[in-house]
Parts: sequence; C-alpha cells; structure tokens
Amino acid sequence: MAQTWSGGHSAPVLCIQSAGGGEALLASGAEGGEVTLWSQEGIPVAQLRLAGEEDVTCTAFSPAAPGLLYVSHGDAVSVLDPRNLKEPVEHLSGIGEDEINGLSFNDTGAMLAAGDDSGAVRIVEVQSGKVVRTLRRHTNICSSVAFRPQRPQSLVTAGLDMQVLLWSLQKARPLWAVSLQQEQQEQPGKLFNPPLAHCVSVASCGNVFAAAAEDGRLHLMRVGAGSRLEQQGALQAHSQGASQAHFLSFLSHPYWLVSGGNDGVVALWDVSAEGLPPEAKTSNSSRPAASRRKARGRQRAKQQQAKARPQGSEQEEQEEQEEEEKEGEASGGSVCADSGESVCADSGTEKKKGPAVSFTHLDKINWVCPALLQGKPSILVADQSTDLYVYPLTAL
Repeated sequence: MAQTWSGGHSAPVLCIQSAGGGEALLASGAEGGEVTLWSQEGIPVAQLRLAGEEDVTCTAFSPAAPGLLYVSHGDAVSVLDPRNLKEPVEHLSGIGEDEINGLSFNDTGAMLAAGDDSGAVRIVEVQSGKVVRTLRRHTNICSSVAFRPQRPQSLVTAGLDMQVLLWSLQKARPLWAVSLQQEQQEQPGKLFNPPLAHCVSVASCGNVFAAAAEDGRLHLMRVGAGSRLEQQGALQAHSQGASQAHFLSFLSHPYWLVSGGNDGVVALWDVSAEGLPPEAKTSNSSRPAASRRKARGRQRAKQQQAKARPQGSEQEEQEEQEEEEKEGEASGGSVCADSGESVCADSGTEKKKGPAVSFTHLDKINWVCPALLQGKPSILVADQSTDLYVYPLTAL
C-alpha cells in the first residue's frame, strides 16, 4: 500500500530527486515552474515557483555542495539553496539549445551534463557556470544523461533516436553507439513499439547500464576493460512504454533496478539474478559499422608494420597493450564482483524471469526515485497527479 504525499504541488509532478542519506531532503519539480522540498516524513518544507513558469523537467543535488539544488526549466538551469528557497542563488541561462530533459553531475561535482530537445549534450563547468563542451551525435531529442560513477570523464546518453551512446569528455565523438532499433530488427516475428529511449541509468559499479524504452523493455549493456561494450540484452518489463529505469545503490548489491512504465506498473528487478536475459548477445564490437571498417583497416596497417619491425618492437607493443588493459581493470573493468557474478553469466543459460517486487500503480508513471526514507528502502513515484506516492521495500 502506497503512502501519499500531498500539498506540495498544484500541477502534475514531473521529476523527483533525493539528496541521499537518511535525513536528507527530497526535491520535486512540476509543470508551471513549481519546485518543492520535502522532509523524510513527506511534509512540504519549502516551495517556489520559478519566473517564467516553465515546466521543471529535472532536479539534481550537487555532490560537491550538497546544500545546492540544480533544476532545469526551458533551456536554463537555476541553482537553488534549500535553506532559502525564495529565489535562485544563480541562474544559468542558455545552457541548453532547446528545452532540457535531463541533468547529471559527475562524482566530483565539477561537471554537469544537460541533454536537450535538440539532441545536443552540453557539459557545464560548475564553478564558472560556463558550457565547456557540446557533444553532438543524437539525431533526435536527448532524453536522458548519466555520468558513470567513479569515472568523472565518462558519460552515457540516450535519446528518441533510439540510441545509447558512451562518451569520453576528452573526445568529440562517442566511444560507441548502441542502436536499440537494430536490436529489435534482429528479432524477426516479434512486434514492438519503436524503442525510443526515455531514461538511462548506470549501476554504482559503473559498468552496467540500463535504458528504459518505448517498446516496454529495459535494454541492458555491460562494458569491460577499456570501456568496451561486451554484452547486451533486454528485459520485457512493461506492456506499454517503459519511461523510467534507475539503479539502487543502497540494497544488498549494485544490480537492483527499478522501472516504471506507461502501463502504471512499478517493478524492481535483480539484474544479477536475471543476468543478461536469454535473448542477450555478446557484442563483437563496441563501434558503429563505419568505425569497425576503419578499425579493421588500421589493424591491417598495424599488422603490415609489425612485419617490418624487429622483435623488440613487437614486445614493446605487447607491453603497451597490457598496460592499457591494466588501466581498464583499474577503472573497474569487471562487473563480476561483490555479488554481481551472474551479470556476467553465459547468455545461453536459462535465467530467472520476472521482477522481485511489482506494484500496480494504475496511472502512467512520470518518474520513479529510489530513496532511503528514515533508513527504510523506498520508491517514490510521480504520475499524472499533483501528489507523490511512496512504496516501501520492506521485504528487502
């Protein structure tokens, strides 16, 4: 039975964020520029309507300055101080090229990523408030962005072009791109809605990604050393579009994933038990086809060069390759640790199916937010109404 939090908004709630910690505040944003701060008990403690009254599409607490809350509305980001919510302490205008849909801080709090309706991803240097890089590859709306934990220069993005991209901020082009549409086309005889990607999340290990898509599935990706894409799969999670997917960082292992959909269902999945499901495949390459052709050409050139090299040069090249692999492992290249072993299981084996916990919310889900409320694992849900709903995970 869900607990209802009321009195915080007069318009439908679009997003929720927890500051983390047992006594921390929660923030929600709604249509019409409404921002509300909530106590752990579900009491609205402060409210603000932003100038311009544009919909608040995302909220994010700064990890570097936990007292500051960043909210996106239109193409701008406002910085709020929860201790004094009367007006923004800073207004970052023109951060997006169009309406911003998602925000994400890296672990250090030095960089903020914003994905918008133009498909662009803008990287903001938090200290200066300036856009320092623009990433362009999405050909439609960029719906969601997520920095990888423990890797402050690595970013995952997803969009309505049905792509999930992995970026290194040092490079102008993505390290790899996954076409969810191509995955769908490789399953003849099955009918799906187009897999428009609405939300992307990264497990706290940094190497397992999940994207919620319009085909009702949770698309899973696993990377290994050097951020190479090693394995893909999907869970058929919802009978209608899946709008939300978020990994939980406070349960028994980092592979618990909560999803919400247009079918009004909220479900909790143990991805370590599911593994990459039976339809999973091993990725032969993490690059698009054109890049693979170029890579093969470079490989042939290296082989030709190697024939002309003395034996000592071959040994040096081998040492360089081993060093690259060590660097990948140092950054957490394997996800087969800390009770996540079955995430790396052979995709040909039979896996347990179905969510560990499922709630029928009966209304279309706008947002789900995992949170510890007074020390108890919980899921907060925003739907088409002005209220928030809390589902306790008492069984876990």
